[in-house]
Amino acid sequence: MANGAVNLTVGGVAGVAVRAAQVLPAPDPSRPVRSLYIHTPFCSHKCHYCDFYSFVDDGKGGRDLQEAFVDRLIAELRALAPWARGAPLRTVFIGGGTPSLLRMELWERLLAVIEGEFDLSGIRETGAATVVGDGWGLPEFTVECNPESTTAELGAVLKAGGVTRVSMGAQSFVPRHLKTLERTHNPDNVERGLEAVRAAGIGRQSVDLIYAIPGQTLGEWESDLDRALALRTTHLSCYNLTYEPQTQMTARMKRGEFVPVEEELEAAMFEATTRALEAKGLKRYEVSNYAVPAGEGGPGMESRHNLAYWLQEDWLAAGPSASGHIRGVRTKNVGNIRMYLEGEGTSLLSDHEPADAVRAVRERLMTGVRLARGVEAAELLEMAEQVSPGSGERLARTVAELQGDGLLAHDGARWRVKGERGWLVADWIAKRLMGAVGSA
Repeated sequence: MANGAVNLTVGGVAGVAVRAAQVLPAPDPSRPVRSLYIHTPFCSHKCHYCDFYSFVDDGKGGRDLQEAFVDRLIAELRALAPWARGAPLRTVFIGGGTPSLLRMELWERLLAVIEGEFDLSGIRETGAATVVGDGWGLPEFTVECNPESTTAELGAVLKAGGVTRVSMGAQSFVPRHLKTLERTHNPDNVERGLEAVRAAGIGRQSVDLIYAIPGQTLGEWESDLDRALALRTTHLSCYNLTYEPQTQMTARMKRGEFVPVEEELEAAMFEATTRALEAKGLKRYEVSNYAVPAGEGGPGMESRHNLAYWLQEDWLAAGPSASGHIRGVRTKNVGNIRMYLEGEGTSLLSDHEPADAVRAVRERLMTGVRLARGVEAAELLEMAEQVSPGSGERLARTVAELQGDGLLAHDGARWRVKGERGWLVADWIAKRLMGAVGSA
């Protein structure tokens, strides 16, 4: 397996898989990668709305692959470390799955290797409140946690390992809606988990919520927002329930087991989110994400790691099914735990895309328009024309049409989505802009 000689689908075509090191540009200390994503695939239960790669393994016996996974992950991290040499990491994000299910001794090993292989000095200093961010957010080390598996012991281990931020998956505080989502936690444990990490000294917390759950009312969603705000979190991610094609929830919906929320109600929930959160000082900085902004009270609490994605920066990817991006090359690790464990060095890939100038401009538009700051107008026009003659003119014309429709504003030097009506159709706006770049 060391040479990646295994049949997989790569780039949409059946072929022979390769390892990440075989397709990534060579490590360059003058252009170090500043972000790292790690995927942990373990869950205590596979929620039927989730399309992230995960499987049931709580580390307590039976199908226990946690130790083997950490062994393999450590080898992969060591193989990836050269791409990050040359500057401190800005961000680390450990997601899943349910990372908080990892046993404590495995957490200790993993965190020690991350600190040994990567420069966390900027993140460590931020944790001590001595570093100002780069204008987009503070350096951070985030771990996703589940309310049921977030303990004082875990908080202490994470804090000692350099973690500065925890993202808590609450989803809802109404038991029947959690049941619809197949979430098994007690909603009261969201607060308990947050207090545990605060007591350990992890000063930043985010809470994830989901709305437009079948049977959910506007009043129930507003109550969920109120309960989340009462937890004193400085960051909230509020996502509408999405019916992903390959999930069990979509299959159940197609069988008529439940009815999706009507579009009008979903739109009302979306608008209620902004009203409720901004009234409490959390500002939208991305379509679905709100944070305490920079001000007299200190730096902004935006997720710097997620901003790395939306700003089309580089990030390393470790763990099964993790996706990475380095200098325009996109990779996706194999989403199969057995194949992942059998690999050596960097991971086997299930997919990869070479750098492509037209795609890069389209991606800048796709993710940048979702940011409240918008995108640099002159820069994008110039880039579009360079990669595809005529695209600059088409892009300018499309922007003018969207401005005429009241959906986009040219605010100074940037294009920004305009008003709640614009935010409701932000994805459609992005598609319009992307469609202007490339072949006519």
